Amino acid sequence: MTHLDGAPLRAIFEYNSLRNISSPDDVENGRRVYAGHAGGTAFLQLPENENVRGYLVTAEGKQRQRLSDVHRQIRDTLENKPQDFCILNGGIVIVAAAADVEEKQKTVTLVSPSIINGSQTRGELARYYKHCTARDIMPHPVFVKFEIVVAEDDDLKAEISIARNFQNDVARLSIAGRRGQLDELETRLQEVRPDLKLRKSETERSNDFADTEKVLQVCTALMPVEIWPKPKEKDDPIKVYTYSMKSKCLREFQDIHRKAKSPSSEELQNGEAAKATDLYQYYLDVAPQALELYERWKKHQGFKGTGLRSIGRDESKNVTDVPDGIVFPIIASLSAFVRKIDGRWAYAPPAKFHDVDIIKAAKGQYINTVGSNPWNMGKSRAVYSSLFQITNIYKDLSE
Repeated sequence: MTHLDGAPLRAIFEYNSLRNISSPDDVENGRRVYAGHAGGTAFLQLPENENVRGYLVTAEGKQRQRLSDVHRQIRDTLENKPQDFCILNGGIVIVAAAADVEEKQKTVTLVSPSIINGSQTRGELARYYKHCTARDIMPHPVFVKFEIVVAEDDDLKAEISIARNFQNDVARLSIAGRRGQLDELETRLQEVRPDLKLRKSETERSNDFADTEKVLQVCTALMPVEIWPKPKEKDDPIKVYTYSMKSKCLREFQDIHRKAKSPSSEELQNGEAAKATDLYQYYLDVAPQALELYERWKKHQGFKGTGLRSIGRDESKNVTDVPDGIVFPIIASLSAFVRKIDGRWAYAPPAKFHDVDIIKAAKGQYINTVGSNPWNMGKSRAVYSSLFQITNIYKDLSE
């Protein structure tokens, strides 16, 4: 890429850490490869003219109607666990014709740079910073892994771009989908919402598919103490992981499915199979209500007037998005109201309970316990415990 006067474009790239990882083959062929970490804002002004794919959410400046799973996952990490972004995101790959490293200043002057892999990450970073500015909240410091490949061979740059964009591992979700472990769950959801399809593979990326991992996260958060699988936590279940560890929630569901459907002889004898069968039935029963609860709390108008800056609002001050860090402790507390009715697990709050009661309590925890930080709230065991004790009081009074 060049300036209008024909000179190669130069960009000063600021980094936090940098290491030369060039292999002997790289050195022999006149290449250099660097790897490191940089703040998210360092990537915003880099061009992507060498990339085979630009940012796919926008086309000619207009928002596309379909949002891929890639963007959902990046967006979810930025909004709900930005402190883990550097280890959950694959990072950004940059090519350049030349690079001059200034270790004291922690900068690299790049000649003719281009992002060749990670345009979706860079696009979501730009969106994240823009939304934080619009909501008048301080963005969490986000760090991104990067790789810089210094080479002058344009054909090689093209090959790198193609290779880096089309190498994908088979994810746990695809394995669960191929094994049929999600089929009954989807059938139960469709009893209430016939048009709903669960995402069973990472290739199913349109808005036509529900976020399977999110459904399982919410189901786990909503699980009542009567069937919580960790006996030592019966009085105060530790559910903070349901907010930030979607892979663990999926893995637990897969394990429950296996024990319920294909238990070993040992699992049959020691009662694990029977417990798994009960747990599996819970997931099937509660999934439709769990998804409805999550969607309702994500836009709960009860947060109007709370003054919480992290809440998304439209021009009319209607609530459009409540961060997961606030939603998950609330949903976990509502597990006190999950019980069996006519042989099926269901969410059934007592008549004396009103959503505003837990909203007020959540606001107090948000301000006084976690310093108005939704990400910290989602990971605070003290917050989960406090809200759960409140709903338990309502449960005891109603019995």
